[in-house]
Amino acid sequence: MQHKIEHGPAFSWLRVTLERGESIRAEAGAMVMRSTQVEMETHLNAGYKPGIFQLMWAFLVALLRKLFGGETMFLNDFSTQAAQAEVVLAPALAGDILHKRMNAGQKLFVQAGGYLASSGSLNAQLRFGGLRTLFGGEGLVLLECTGEGDLFVNSYGGITPVEVRGSLTVDTGHIVAFDGSLDFKVGSVGGLKSLFLSGEGLVCRFFGQGTVYVQSRNLESLASWISPMLPG
Repeated sequence: MQHKIEHGPAFSWLRVTLERGESIRAEAGAMVMRSTQVEMETHLNAGYKPGIFQLMWAFLVALLRKLFGGETMFLNDFSTQAAQAEVVLAPALAGDILHKRMNAGQKLFVQAGGYLASSGSLNAQLRFGGLRTLFGGEGLVLLECTGEGDLFVNSYGGITPVEVRGSLTVDTGHIVAFDGSLDFKVGSVGGLKSLFLSGEGLVCRFFGQGTVYVQSRNLESLASWISPMLPG
């Protein structure tokens, strides 16, 4: 499988060239266009393909992934039996796309809503960054990605990789993804006064060695800026 990220970092899309027998999985609604030789199969986003007696449980899993993980309830698998065919994918938000080649034993945590597409045996499980994150406007709900294959993650704004050699503090609204080798702790930016008056939300403190991928814009800040302009 070959790929090319075009129109970045502001309005990136992903152009994928598939050869016979290859496939890529993507969020529902991500397809821009595809060759006529590309076939599409839709299934529940439950982490596995359920049998007929597992459909209700799979539906509940997919619903939880939508509510807490920012994912779509359904995924589309694109494949071809032609010698070569193409599919183009794009995220809903304006921003960049990060490509990570994952190998066995690697782990990457991705912020909720950041998953775009993947290939191979990659698996994404829903993880929470701690109980207190559920009550923050900028909490930390994560997808724990493991397995082998190509992983494509989207952001709101451009993506900058930041190497951690010790510790680093990042606003949770600016986190795209980070290596599983890093320890992390979610907390407030300061005391109660800072939490409620500074305009800052929750932060994530990283410890150890690894890479944090930071996005240049914050979607929660955009929503807060737009809200007063909306009709009541």
